[in-house]
Amino acid sequence: MNFLAISGSTRRASTNTALLDTISQLAAPATNIAVLNILQQLPIFSPDLEGAATQVDVRKLIDLVRQTDGIIISSPEYVHAIPGGLKNAIDWLVSGDAIIDKPMVLVHASHRGEDMLSALRLVLGTITANFNEQLFLSFPLVSKSPSEIGAYLRTDANTRQIRAFISDFEAYARLST
Repeated sequence: MNFLAISGSTRRASTNTALLDTISQLAAPATNIAVLNILQQLPIFSPDLEGAATQVDVRKLIDLVRQTDGIIISSPEYVHAIPGGLKNAIDWLVSGDAIIDKPMVLVHASHRGEDMLSALRLVLGTITANFNEQLFLSFPLVSKSPSEIGAYLRTDANTRQIRAFISDFEAYARLST
């Protein structure tokens, strides 16, 4: 299976991106998880920029979503809300059909952020009937560096938890398509 992992953070040393990078590395060999980190390159959504005027990075995002078997999202909370870059990417995607009915799940890199998670669950549940709110993975990673995150997630217990999550998402994605 091929999954696309989207980090809602544009920070270079992002906790969420480090979480997704480690998840992709721990996936079984038959599972490919590509981590997307181009949110900062996307122009602000405007219907005037669709069609022939759609920029290369937006077309790349749309094509990646269209080709994937499912999407994993991890995002920080900014001022109790979805970060602007992630919301912008979602806005680009919902103007077409690439994301419609795409299986999606959330992972979270914090012990807080419930306001953002609630808002993101509402948005994802609106754009796809195949958002699985119950399939959720969370680790307390705030204030850890990317290398500390990698080491923490590679402990036996956490690795088992990640692999079970990926396996469950694969089964869900197969049933959803």
